[in-house]
Amino acid sequence: MRSADRVNRRRFMAGAATVAAVSVVSRHVLGGPAHQPPSSKLNVAGVGIGGKGYGDIRSVPTENVVALCDVDRGFVARAAKHFPKAKTYADFRKMLQTEKDIDAVMVATPDHLHAVVSMMAIKMGKHVFCQKPLTHSVHEALALAEAAGKAKVATQMGNQGQAGEGARLVSELIWDGAIGRVREIHAWSNRTRRISARGIPRPKDTPPVPETLDWDLWLGPAPVRPYHPCYLPFRWRGWWDFGTGVLGDIGCHELSAAFKALKLGHPVTVEACSSNDQEGPEIANETAPVSSVVTYKFAAEGDRPPITLTWYDGGMMPPVPDELEPGRSLGRGDGTLIVGDKGKILGHRLIPEARQKEYGKPPQKLPRSPGHYKEWLDACKGGKPAGSDFANHAGHLTGVVLLGNIAIRTQKKLCWDGKNRRFTNSDEANRFLNPPYRKGWTL
Repeated sequence: MRSADRVNRRRFMAGAATVAAVSVVSRHVLGGPAHQPPSSKLNVAGVGIGGKGYGDIRSVPTENVVALCDVDRGFVARAAKHFPKAKTYADFRKMLQTEKDIDAVMVATPDHLHAVVSMMAIKMGKHVFCQKPLTHSVHEALALAEAAGKAKVATQMGNQGQAGEGARLVSELIWDGAIGRVREIHAWSNRTRRISARGIPRPKDTPPVPETLDWDLWLGPAPVRPYHPCYLPFRWRGWWDFGTGVLGDIGCHELSAAFKALKLGHPVTVEACSSNDQEGPEIANETAPVSSVVTYKFAAEGDRPPITLTWYDGGMMPPVPDELEPGRSLGRGDGTLIVGDKGKILGHRLIPEARQKEYGKPPQKLPRSPGHYKEWLDACKGGKPAGSDFANHAGHLTGVVLLGNIAIRTQKKLCWDGKNRRFTNSDEANRFLNPPYRKGWTL
């Protein structure tokens, strides 16, 4: 190789190295969330990486995973094998204060920690992906939506179905008049008590805390109580101090498409009935009920008539529609039925199936999604907002869903003033809107 060629090659390689270095630089160097170049890689941190969070953080392989945080050292160790260059932490607050180059945070903790982790990240100008439900309380949902909008960061709630073809078909069928004007929405889930503990009192025994677990950090803003394996992993969903029951767990999945299609605002009333194998405050104050039916009433708006939305769980189901073929059921798992004055949609298809085949596909009016995680990554790099961003969809959807839990806990018909974010007929219900954090924790 000639001398001049060697010099030119060195210059080229040096330039390439510089480009590579720029491609992974934090957006904080580049000037804020709106200035992340589309071709660059985000520096991503994961908080809560034991279950769903482990899958979430591995779903962004195009980016740099620079930090991992979990209150269980066992989960951290497992994730660190997949991301050996990432820094590891038990306390998300220390992680965010220490790792200045983090661009985006993925949150998959238990529900009661969603808001405090997400809000801290948002206040620091970081993009946030947070699993559903977005928050543990109504107040937190509305506060996160407002904060994300002001901060102009890219956000996405983890209700992946909203990015699918089915969610778009629901809107397009309704907008095309396939079922006429919508009058009712029915949604359900039959999560078993094995994975969502319900209808049980607080345990009285106090087994030792596992060696790998920081129980105090796991509790976070929740009231102090002794450790017990009935809370974690995963079964925390049914305990009111940590989770949001079946409605909070699945409602943001099943109701997202209908909320978007019908542009649902705030309900005017919400009421519930529920049942347990055993009754008493020692059960009702601790865990979600074994089964429940929650009814939301939405007033007419514009040319849209009033709508009744009914949620069912624990084996409760809506009446089988006449249009359903003989021998065909509504399904045993999760589902949604949307009722119009000219037809019905089960899932994302008209019923009966013969009607769907006759009707065919509605005219396409919505762009298709590149994928739930890709929506968020694109938004982080200056693209359009993700489909379940906090400010425009997830915060409102979560807030309305969680109103139903307050109706379950009070067993009253509640009148909701969406503008002023309060119930007009129950001080007891208003106390559930924003439960206090324990000392040392703030939103």
